[in-house]
Amino acid sequence: MSGDTTREVGFECQVAKVHSTADITSGMEQVTMSDRFDCDNCKESLYGRKYIQADGGEGDNPYCIPCYDSLFANTCDECKELIGHDARELFYEDRHYHEHCFRCFRCDRSLADEPFTSQDEALLCNDCYCNEFSSKCVACDKTVMPGTRKLEYGGSTWHEGCFICHSCEQPIGSKSFIPDKDEHYCVSCYEDKFAPRCTRCKKALAKGGVTYRDEPWHKECFVCTGCKVQLAGQHFTSREDNPYCLKCFGSLYSKKCEACSKPITGFGGGKYISFEERQWHQPCFTCTECSVSLVGAGFFPNGDQILCRDCNTNSNL
Repeated sequence: MSGDTTREVGFECQVAKVHSTADITSGMEQVTMSDRFDCDNCKESLYGRKYIQADGGEGDNPYCIPCYDSLFANTCDECKELIGHDARELFYEDRHYHEHCFRCFRCDRSLADEPFTSQDEALLCNDCYCNEFSSKCVACDKTVMPGTRKLEYGGSTWHEGCFICHSCEQPIGSKSFIPDKDEHYCVSCYEDKFAPRCTRCKKALAKGGVTYRDEPWHKECFVCTGCKVQLAGQHFTSREDNPYCLKCFGSLYSKKCEACSKPITGFGGGKYISFEERQWHQPCFTCTECSVSLVGAGFFPNGDQILCRDCNTNSNL
C-alpha cells in the first residue's frame, strides 16, 4: 500500500460567458433590430434570449444555450447526462462528472473535496478502500492505512508501533526478533527467558557452545582447570568433574614412566607396562644394560634395574 490513493480531481467550468441580447454589440457597431443575430447552429434568432459566444477560430460564434450544451458540454461518466454550461464540472483521468455525481461507489459520500482512489474503474473514498482492500493489524485489529509504516511476517501485518516484544513490550521495529509460537521476542528477552545458561558464567547461551556431562557451556568458558586453554575441539579428560587438557592431567595426576620420567596417560591408544609399583611406557620397557625391548619377554629385576635374560646371566658370572 502506498500514498497513491490520494487522487487529484480537476474542477472545470465551461469556458463560456452567457450574454443577454439587451446590449448586443459587434466590434464597434451597434447591432440594430434589422441585423440578423442567429444561433450559429440552429439559426434561430437570439434576440431576447440568452446566448453564449464560443471561439470558432475566426471569431466568437454565438449559440443559444441548448445548442451550446449539446455541442460542447461533456457527458457525465456516472449519470450519462450532459453537464450543462452552468454546472460545476469535475474531471479525473479523462472522465467528467457532475459535482453531485462524483461520489464513493460504496458509501455514496461526495468525493469533491475528499481523498479517494480508483479500483476497477470504481471510485472509492479512503475509508471504504481501506476497509475493503487494506490489511488489518493483527494486534489492534485496526486498518493499516496507506502510506503508514508497517511490518509483515508469516502472512500477518502489524502497525510498526504494534509489533512489540511479548516480554518487555517495547517496539521491535527493524531489529532482529525470535518467534515462539504466536509470540515474538526481542533477542535479549528471548535469551533471558528461554536460552540455556552456561554452567560456568551463568549467562545465556544464544548459539553454539559445547555440552559436557549434559550441561551447556560457552566455548570460551569450557577451559582446562589447570592451564585455562580452551578444550572445545580437542581431547581432554576430567578428575572430580573438573576438565583438564591431557598435558595438565598428565602433569598433575598421571604416574611417571620409570625410564623417561614423562607422564603415562594411556590416552590415544598408548600402552604401558606395570610391575610392582613401577610403570613404563611400552617403548621405554627395555633392558637397562643392552636396551633390548622386554615387551612380551622374560626379564629380571635387579634393584632399580630390569635386565634381559642374557644381561642378567652375565651380571651373575
